[in-house]
Amino acid sequence: MHRPLKRLTAAGLCFTLLASAIAQAAPAPAKPATETTRTANQAVLEKLPFANRQDFSDAERGFIAKPDTLTIKDASGKVVWDLESYKQFIALDNPAPDTVNPSLWRNAQLNLQYGLFKVTDRIYQVRGYNVSNITFIQGDTGWIVFDPLLSKETAKAAYDLVTQHLGKKPVIGVVYSHSHIDHFGGVRGVVDEADVKAGKVRIVAPEEFPEYAVSENVIAGNAMARRAVYMFGALLPRNAQGGVSAGLAPTVSAGTTTLIQPTEFVSKTGQEVTIDGVKMVFQMTPGTEAPVEMHTWFPQFKALWMAENTTNTMHNIVTLRGAQVRDALQWSKYIGEAIDLYGDKAQVKFQSHHWPVWGNAQIDEYLKKQRAIYKYIHDQTVRMMNQGLTSEEIAEAIKLPPELESFWPGRGYYGTLKHNSKAVYQRYMGWYDGNPVNLDKLPPQPAAKKYVEYMGGSAEVLKKAKADFAKGEYRWVAEAAKQVVFAEPDNTEAKNLMADAFEQMGYQAESGPWRSVYLQGAFELRNGVPTLGNTVTASPDVIQAMTPEMLFDYLAVRLNGERAAGKKLVLNFNFTDLGKSYALTVENGVLTYEPKASDKSDVGLTMRKGTLEDIQLGKATLEQKVASGELKFDGRQQAFGEFMGLLDKFDFWFNIVTP
Repeated sequence: MHRPLKRLTAAGLCFTLLASAIAQAAPAPAKPATETTRTANQAVLEKLPFANRQDFSDAERGFIAKPDTLTIKDASGKVVWDLESYKQFIALDNPAPDTVNPSLWRNAQLNLQYGLFKVTDRIYQVRGYNVSNITFIQGDTGWIVFDPLLSKETAKAAYDLVTQHLGKKPVIGVVYSHSHIDHFGGVRGVVDEADVKAGKVRIVAPEEFPEYAVSENVIAGNAMARRAVYMFGALLPRNAQGGVSAGLAPTVSAGTTTLIQPTEFVSKTGQEVTIDGVKMVFQMTPGTEAPVEMHTWFPQFKALWMAENTTNTMHNIVTLRGAQVRDALQWSKYIGEAIDLYGDKAQVKFQSHHWPVWGNAQIDEYLKKQRAIYKYIHDQTVRMMNQGLTSEEIAEAIKLPPELESFWPGRGYYGTLKHNSKAVYQRYMGWYDGNPVNLDKLPPQPAAKKYVEYMGGSAEVLKKAKADFAKGEYRWVAEAAKQVVFAEPDNTEAKNLMADAFEQMGYQAESGPWRSVYLQGAFELRNGVPTLGNTVTASPDVIQAMTPEMLFDYLAVRLNGERAAGKKLVLNFNFTDLGKSYALTVENGVLTYEPKASDKSDVGLTMRKGTLEDIQLGKATLEQKVASGELKFDGRQQAFGEFMGLLDKFDFWFNIVTP
């Protein structure tokens, strides 16, 4: 039997998908902040230590150079990264508008400090060229690149900036810190695969990186990518009523995502790798921010690379786009291990997002508070869970202690205290809160019709909801208006009221993703679900890296169980270049497969794996490959057509805020 894939999510696919959405987005009509929102945002100014400007000093420290304008285009002239759209309204001397939470505005200002920076001797970063940082470590003869961004075009532009100001040097090593695509997708912008194959460039990654990096683009990809449009605000206009920050960075790039497979792997903490005179000692941190992730200690430079496990925000225990829940307890323990291993020696701490921290005492305090955040969320959620509170009750009750509440690098710009506590609850207890009424609830639409009926009809619901909107009770207004929207999908008045409530909630949100989710929801309520044509869900490199097993697992979730009921089909796939054969069986409404051909197949397909990749990528049709002789059928060819007829095609632009 085949080995099942692990943690199949779609982080990488989400980023790739956003390329078309960003370019085609149309601004949604916006309304001003209400008095309630202005008051709430003013309270944030009075609550948090805005006089502390250390982050601004750190974000500017080591600055070397930057282009006056930063708009990056692909080979066809299409814009793939446009920092100017943010710079036009966000500046260091601009106070927060009424429509933006002042803390998120501060985060947006910091994220716009872009260009080439010196971290310490022989370590440089280019920041503001993507959702992540790209780091250049100077070896004896060339560069070692850590996490080469999301897209090839932005990585190349960053490399060009480094070359312009630090001299031309080859890239002779690349390190992928973890399996999310914004940390490897731009690799072809800094190295040529031919040099990798020739042994001129070494690529180092944590063990099991290939499986996780590719699997994140497969099983749940369609749903996660659709929800990522909400999470990253892909369609929002760049202004004070729209997208201002994604928390980790302004947003994500479009462009070409790529992958070159590693040449060597790190499998244990303490493992050492030396490239071009630079010694690196690795700490494995599986199951933290990514399924496979690793920190790096540079003893020559007393520098500690924390990958994405400690950034200048509270991170996600579960993402709003959807993913498997991360382990907050282990996350905290791995930060603690980093303190034990390197904390007394480190003079600079840097990572794949945001700006570094300098000074041993400062690093020690920073890491201890980062550790405490994830440990606190875990421990207090479990404590209240054991007292009988549900996830929603815990999210409403949990509060950080003052020493963590005022810690800027722990504010909820990306993850939040509320949804992270729900994630911890979910990890231990699942979706069911123990109350029998929630064991077999009605789906939203039939429940909404009964709610509206019981509440006296839609006109009465909206009358009361408008009164509550005037009182600033936006969370409840959204809940009440949702019932009318789901009971009466064509009720424009209800959709507009729900959008108005979402908009004010977005204006008040400290989290970039929360703001984006609310404002995208308002956009779709007012303007309908976008129809931007076909979407790109995986790059050629990712498709080519898929194993046959990954492809068959994906086909299995496309199988329509109702249509497949009562049918039995056996198909043999024979890959001549791999020397492997597989038997796919449709029976009992499911698709299974074995790593050997069946002698009872209905049809066999013989081809190179590359032939199948060409069909997946749209480079050729199945008929063209048959005509050319690259794909040969053996047996009842109609059986393959029957099989394809059992597979669903996923509609990307499915409804979210409407039924």
